[in-house]
Amino acid sequence: MRCPLSFFSWSILISLFILIEKPLCAFKEAPRPARIVSLNLCADELLVDLADRSQIAALTRYARNPEMSLVTKEAQSLPFTYGSAEELIRLNPDLIITSSYSHSEFLSLLKKRHVKIIDLSLANSSNEIIQQIRLIAEAIGHPERGEKMIKKMKYALNHLPSPAGHRRVAAYYQRQGYLSGPGSLVDDIMTKAGLKNLAASLHKSVLSRLSLEEIVRAQPDFLIMEQNGKAVTDQGRAMLQHPLLKKAIPESRHLYIPAALTLCGSPDYPRAIQILDEQMETFDHSLR
Repeated sequence: MRCPLSFFSWSILISLFILIEKPLCAFKEAPRPARIVSLNLCADELLVDLADRSQIAALTRYARNPEMSLVTKEAQSLPFTYGSAEELIRLNPDLIITSSYSHSEFLSLLKKRHVKIIDLSLANSSNEIIQQIRLIAEAIGHPERGEKMIKKMKYALNHLPSPAGHRRVAAYYQRQGYLSGPGSLVDDIMTKAGLKNLAASLHKSVLSRLSLEEIVRAQPDFLIMEQNGKAVTDQGRAMLQHPLLKKAIPESRHLYIPAALTLCGSPDYPRAIQILDEQMETFDHSLR
């Protein structure tokens, strides 16, 4: 004859059932955000590749600017926002990706409405780019797409040709004499291309300024600029075409990287390294 289970035995069984069920509940996927608003150009570029189009409620207006964005073509058919409080309320987002430069006063109000907000800082190295890809991919519910993107970027990095810089000195010189220094994305790109950053040699910070006289006196092997400076559009760019600069560092030693490849740490980051390498190879070939 079978003995009925005691109250104590039933208690153990119920406890075991709760313990087994609890982890199962914990592993339930959180609902994917359905209305994502980006107030960050770098987030725009990740969202275009990682999110479903139906998830994107708005990108920044900069996403359509070919001088700044790598996703201008895709962004043409996606909504955009200027980031005003009125627009954000109307867009009714459930996830906002912002930056430290965004308007914190009304973002704090949206937090009170239980809108999830991610503050995406600048990525200045390949490791930081990978971290950001994972962060965004998980936040929007597509971690597998993030891993695929990371794998593709790592493959591109691992298959770059040998660095052509050979420890020559270069300066990333911008309008109004701004110079990119150690800790910046450009510095990381230069290092991977085998170049020494003049800013580091001069003990400059991440972003500093160098006068025309100082850059001429330093005479780096290469000047890296964001675009071919033949078209002078303002006084800030005019100094990049100054005769003194051209005499000290001839145009044959000017290298160009599209600004869109340096504004954000993106999966296209290996392409910036490749562009530098190819231009240095062309220069070296011209000397043979």
